Amino acid sequence: MNTELHAICDSLGRPLSLFVTAGQVSDYIGARALLSSVPNVDWLLGDRGYDADWFRDALKGKGIHPCIPGRKQRKTPVKYQRRRYKRRNRIEIMFGRLKDWRRVATRYDRCPKVFLSAIALAATVIYWL
Repeated sequence: MNTELHAICDSLGRPLSLFVTAGQVSDYIGARALLSSVPNVDWLLGDRGYDADWFRDALKGKGIHPCIPGRKQRKTPVKYQRRRYKRRNRIEIMFGRLKDWRRVATRYDRCPKVFLSAIALAATVIYWL
């Protein structure tokens, strides 16, 4: 049983929104689910998995500049600010802090709802610490 956690965090690495999908599902599903919960920010830093024209257009429609590198098989390369993209490590640090919780790291729960509840509890504590 695989699951994938999609998250939005702020510039301090605190989790804001979480969404769990099946492991074999595309990242576009998580992007579509979290699009409505994106706060009013200037920039959104994302992984290559979120590289889609519709996602970029939706972000630009909200007044957000996407900083997402293009996929390798893209025919026309996408410009992004490499220096700004290096700040994406904050979300990786947030995932590492979530994995400090043994229940989240080892995935004891079989039910996705219970697993997301454990993640939400850990994220709440991480947010306030």
